[in-house]
Amino acid sequence: MRREGSPFTGLSTVALKEAADHMASSRMHLVMLLVLLTAIGSIYGAIGQIKDSVGQDPFLFLRIFTTAKQPLPSFVAFLGFLLPLIGIALGFDAVNGEYNRRTMSRILSQPIFRDALLAGKFLGGLIVIGICLLTLWLLVTGMGILMVGLPPSGEEVLRGVAFLIASLVYAGVWLAVSMLFSTLFRAPATSALAALTLWLVFTLFWGMLAPLVASGISPADPYDPMTIVHQAEWAQAIGRISPAMLYQDIIQALLSPETRTLGLVFMNQLQGALMGAPLPFGQSALLIWPELSGLIAAMIVVYTISYVAFQRQEIRA
Repeated sequence: MRREGSPFTGLSTVALKEAADHMASSRMHLVMLLVLLTAIGSIYGAIGQIKDSVGQDPFLFLRIFTTAKQPLPSFVAFLGFLLPLIGIALGFDAVNGEYNRRTMSRILSQPIFRDALLAGKFLGGLIVIGICLLTLWLLVTGMGILMVGLPPSGEEVLRGVAFLIASLVYAGVWLAVSMLFSTLFRAPATSALAALTLWLVFTLFWGMLAPLVASGISPADPYDPMTIVHQAEWAQAIGRISPAMLYQDIIQALLSPETRTLGLVFMNQLQGALMGAPLPFGQSALLIWPELSGLIAAMIVVYTISYVAFQRQEIRA
């Protein structure tokens, strides 16, 4: 039978309802409390490190995000570690939770299609992540203005907004992954464990696996420099399958304007690539576009797989 009406009828209702439920849940409160505490600690340590460079560094506010003070890592390191956890926490029971509460058939008995239900749950999670990231960015900027005594420049604001967008897309990838496992597995614990396992593989172990796979694909001859270069190129390409690696490249180019390349750098190119004049924002945006496109494509592909799986499932009252 051919469906009548728009498949996205009720999309905004589901998205806003999901966002409201997330914002009111104790799970989200605990995760955001963890993020806020770690962020405040890392920012406080970073500001203490960069106070001496006031008036000397043209990108002082960007250093707040990237400067680390032992034993705390930098703010972006914390964020890259915790953003996937937020996405997984919001999506691991998005679909199977409705089955377990026996509310799926009741929802779909309303004038709403499965398209709007799944898309609304995904958009609701993105709305919550976007609100949290914007709040966190404003908090960091406010702390920087109060403690450093200088406002950010227009260039720094543009890079900060691009950093927010990239972080939202990165979190969206893991939200889509958790929703995929929530669609494939009926037990929330199983879907959460599967998503966490994939996150650990891509975050902690992929950097070690990529060189091993590259050495098997393109063995290096110590007497032939080109084979070593080819192996390094393969390792870099395989490493960029990981969303965490793509996000790190994006953050490096956005928050370190001196970065001129994200590929291999030879010794004769080192000074010009890493120690030259800072790139304007437009050039940095062009530099990160392949990585950002890869994250967006990954998010869309994973969501599409979960969409197809959800459409094929039988729902009984």
